Amino acid sequence: MKKEGEKFLTVNSQLGKLRSYAEELGLNLTKPEDRFKWFLASILFAKRISAEIANKTFRKFEDAGLTTPDSILDAGWDRLVEVLDSGGYVRYDFSTASNLLAIMKDLKKKYGDLEKLHQQSNSPSDLEKKLMEFKGVGPVCVNIFLRELRGKWEKAKPKPSKMAIETAQKIGLEDIETHESALVRLNLEYCKKRKCLNCPVQSHCASKKHG
Repeated sequence: MKKEGEKFLTVNSQLGKLRSYAEELGLNLTKPEDRFKWFLASILFAKRISAEIANKTFRKFEDAGLTTPDSILDAGWDRLVEVLDSGGYVRYDFSTASNLLAIMKDLKKKYGDLEKLHQQSNSPSDLEKKLMEFKGVGPVCVNIFLRELRGKWEKAKPKPSKMAIETAQKIGLEDIETHESALVRLNLEYCKKRKCLNCPVQSHCASKKHG
């Protein structure tokens, strides 16, 4: 039992050193304005594109002052494409610009803002349903967005992603929800890139593939 307890503490300690993408972006998710910024970032991260490009593109939106529904709507399609391209988001620039304009328009029309959307949701599942009614927002985006808001939004209780579950199983971790962001980052930055020897929890990995 002692060894199991020591392993639990070690894994938790190592995972705790992996910052979430929201933390890396310098967002304080206790603030409504930063929760909206994370929603914008989540839309960018949800595409089949590298985290580095999504991160860089979000910072371009910040630099351009495009971090509110009104500012995005005022910018217009051409300007959004320009900002997306400047961040290297060229593969999905046209569709993402169109989706962002549609999302902001619907958000303002239906709810006023993101906080009111949460307030008007009857349950965690209703919150997810409302978010997925926006153009281009699917389950992946909703999971990315809401997993960071556990404990900050009452109804933010998404089911852990398949990626997080599989990674947790590899290292024998049961508390998936608390560490979901770190588990996803572990998978993307170490497992998928086969950087097993550099993995902070490689000694606990059941796969034992450290080559």
